[in-house]
Amino acid sequence: MDIYEKLKALRELGLAKIKETTDEKTLNQVRVELIGKKSELIGMLHSLGDLAPEERKEVGQKVNEIRDLFLELLAKTQKEMAERILQAKIESERIDVTLPGKHHQVGASHPISVILEDLENLFTNMGYHVVQGPEVETDHYVFEMMNLPKDHPARDMQETFYINSERLLRSQTSGDQARVLEKWDFSKGPLKMVGPGKVYRRDDDDATHSHQFMQMEGLVVDKNISMADLKGTLELIAKHEFGADRETRLRPSYFPFTEPSVEMDVSCFNCDGKGCSICKQTGWIEVLGAGMVHPNVLENAGVDSSIYSGFAFGVGLDRFAILKYGVDDIRDFYTNDVRFLKQFRKEEQ
Repeated sequence: MDIYEKLKALRELGLAKIKETTDEKTLNQVRVELIGKKSELIGMLHSLGDLAPEERKEVGQKVNEIRDLFLELLAKTQKEMAERILQAKIESERIDVTLPGKHHQVGASHPISVILEDLENLFTNMGYHVVQGPEVETDHYVFEMMNLPKDHPARDMQETFYINSERLLRSQTSGDQARVLEKWDFSKGPLKMVGPGKVYRRDDDDATHSHQFMQMEGLVVDKNISMADLKGTLELIAKHEFGADRETRLRPSYFPFTEPSVEMDVSCFNCDGKGCSICKQTGWIEVLGAGMVHPNVLENAGVDSSIYSGFAFGVGLDRFAILKYGVDDIRDFYTNDVRFLKQFRKEEQ
């Protein structure tokens, strides 16, 4: 067989192999076999020097024509394969937009979130700032700035998650108040703020207790702030959340960061103050703690307590939700049960 017959046979064989190829892996193997460095065709290019000068040019031209033909067909075949694969993928993923949609369970805004947003709207409309502080706080801001030095017996009232001797998971959002108070410029007006967020205490979880709960603390500081201002604010909160017909009362209490300190009760929602098992026959339900800002708290923040005064209050959002919606187990708030959330959908309407 002379070299021209050999080239013709290589051409026919190569065309047949390319045509029979059905997948990309085989096509790559055919590519190497036909025009790879060790292929017979490329070997013929390397051996052109063995030919007579008059044949060398013609044979070289024939070899290059066959190689170019193989390259063109290989590229075309590879493109067609890619298009077939893409088309098959499109067909397999085709969506019939005329089919009815799948029904997915939906809940509603979380009851604590509803109360939080409602209170934030109430206070921002009265000119309060909403402040978000860090959940990992320092002992300095949570306790010492709030009139609880390290040897203060009131620290025993709280079981705190300490990370080290100085850092802790905040047991109250009072640290937000201290941070804002020490930087506030009273030449620009009174300080009016609320600080909502998660707080943590070492408590055994049961129907009425949780190691994590939501709190909102409020602070107002200016000249001539009085207990009357505090009483009016607390009554507004109670009537806004629990109804305009709710009666309120203040009882003396004790908090290290306020003096005097009070706790506020509202008339029982169940018996309208007549006495029942829910209010333990008293006709009243405790809802929050408050008081006039202790002079030491003001002085710790660099505020002259002889000129400025203020009031502070703390709202347990979980407790508000329990009372407002009649939830009997605080753990229901944290179980992510859509069935539980569905009960509160009407509150969004």
